[in-house]
Amino acid sequence: MLFFTRRRRRRLRNEPLPQGWLQVLEQEVPLYRRLHGEDRDELHGHVQVLLAEKAFEGGGGFAVTERMRLIIAAQACVLLLHREPTYYPRVSSIIVYEEEYLAPLTEVDECGVVTEGIDRRSGEFSPEGALVLSWEDVVAEGLDVHSAYNVVLHEFAHELDAEDGITAGTGGFAEILRRNYLQLKRSVRLGRPTALDEYGAENPAEFFAVATECFFQEPLSLRAGHTELYRALSEYYRQDPAQWGDSCTSPPGS
Repeated sequence: MLFFTRRRRRRLRNEPLPQGWLQVLEQEVPLYRRLHGEDRDELHGHVQVLLAEKAFEGGGGFAVTERMRLIIAAQACVLLLHREPTYYPRVSSIIVYEEEYLAPLTEVDECGVVTEGIDRRSGEFSPEGALVLSWEDVVAEGLDVHSAYNVVLHEFAHELDAEDGITAGTGGFAEILRRNYLQLKRSVRLGRPTALDEYGAENPAEFFAVATECFFQEPLSLRAGHTELYRALSEYYRQDPAQWGDSCTSPPGS
């Protein structure tokens, strides 16, 4: 089975992009415009595989177009460059809502008291197989390469964490993440400025997802303010976004 999967994926990666896809990537995915030629070619192949293997669904009756699928897949596949990709095996379906959606929320405080309510969300990853996104947030965050926020990178980073056991691990990478997570919690508590969004102080899993966003969206700021963390993420993702440059952040013809 694994042999046939690899052969099918290799065939998909070698297929040319359908007509019009390249224009969408260049005009609507700023991260793509920052990639160099070989990385773009690799990304094209990964996108073909991801779109062939994952089911996209519209939440609440929202109609998901081919363009939307492509924009989401391209950003998700940036995380797979230079790696031996498994194409997010814990994600069986990608559900896209038109805007932020409501979801049940259960919280347990330090005393064990359970509070239930409703939470407004822009995205989430469920280990049961669903990855949910708000299209409004995909557009607002993903199209601004100078923003440290990117809901697609954030949620797919959660899948990588679950797949690789990153934040639950005990190795050197996990220790660096844990140390920087505690530093962020301290900075948030003391009101100190940081390149990382304070949401990363919620728990180690959110820290890894937030750090991943910042690593790709604001690499220079992360490298300057959190050098150890930047180097660890660079080793994990086998990429160095700080070297990509910033000369292609405007779409052609803009």
